[in-house]
Amino acid sequence: MPAHLLQEEMSSSYTTTTTITAPPSRILPNGEGKLEKTALHLDEEIRPEIKDDIYDPTYKDKEGPKPKTEYVWRNIILMFLLHLGALYGIALVPTSQVYTWLWAFFYYVVSALGITAGAHRLWSHRTYKARLPLRFFLIVANTMAFQNDVYEWSRDHRVHHKFSETDADPHNARRGFFFSHVGWLLVRKHPAVKEKGALLDLSDLKAEKLVMFQRRYYKPAVLLMCFILPTFVPWYFWGETFQHSLYVATFLRYAMVLNATWLVNSAAHLYGHRPYDKTINPRENVLVSLGAIGEGFHNYHHSFPYDYSTSEYRWHINLTTFFIDCMAALGLAYDRKKVSKEAILARAKRTGDGSYKSG
Repeated sequence: MPAHLLQEEMSSSYTTTTTITAPPSRILPNGEGKLEKTALHLDEEIRPEIKDDIYDPTYKDKEGPKPKTEYVWRNIILMFLLHLGALYGIALVPTSQVYTWLWAFFYYVVSALGITAGAHRLWSHRTYKARLPLRFFLIVANTMAFQNDVYEWSRDHRVHHKFSETDADPHNARRGFFFSHVGWLLVRKHPAVKEKGALLDLSDLKAEKLVMFQRRYYKPAVLLMCFILPTFVPWYFWGETFQHSLYVATFLRYAMVLNATWLVNSAAHLYGHRPYDKTINPRENVLVSLGAIGEGFHNYHHSFPYDYSTSEYRWHINLTTFFIDCMAALGLAYDRKKVSKEAILARAKRTGDGSYKSG
């Protein structure tokens, strides 16, 4: 069966897919001087359970001097040591066993899914629903990724969407590539991030028992899942040296997952086209999608954050969407939200930069 037919079959079988037909938009005047519905209002109708991850165009940074930058030296030292270990891991790759390469790649993909399919698309945006076995897998995978627990990750990500490219955005890309990539983790949060984050409705996350269980036991779970297990398996099961196991399967793999995720915040906010909305910074970046298994279609994602695929093209350079569709075929994922072609075309025509190509 051709790939596109298989995709359509898996996208519609065993579960429902909700198609969103109303074209989300910013506040735009029409010919009569009235205002169209805003994206916020449309999203409240589409997903009444979540209202706090939609861009708020009314928020403006406070005028006056910026607060003094406070460095978090613990994070600076740990990040430096991690990347130093990852560089040494690169030097050890040629002498590692093939099984170790495969193990590191497997761990990379699974932990990345814990971020993309888990913390991002399921818990931050509620773009689809997952049954308990899938939620459990994604919690474990997310712990393997070690990028803060799901509760904190989702809270910061909702703030990022609602107040994108302002002082209330945790990784504000207007502060430069380095800050939006990793620098935001090396300094204290801007007071606006804390202020606005405290106002979000996070009741859905607090009600999720798995999310709160992970948060309660996060530190020992991370030590086991992100560092001990990936080092132990190659050393014990196929006789890899401890040095190769630690620096290749653990430090190098972990650093690669981190940087692939960070590129969504940095490169995908600075480099690429904006076919859906030229008034926002996020862009379409194919290279980021390759590393972040589907998260680089960022202009689309910020234009339609409730789409479970984060892309118009579903499986195209989007392993995460393929994974979710496979879970849907097994009955473990359902109620996947997808924006209609008509809504996409209307948005691209109205606010795009002219680079849109129908696919």
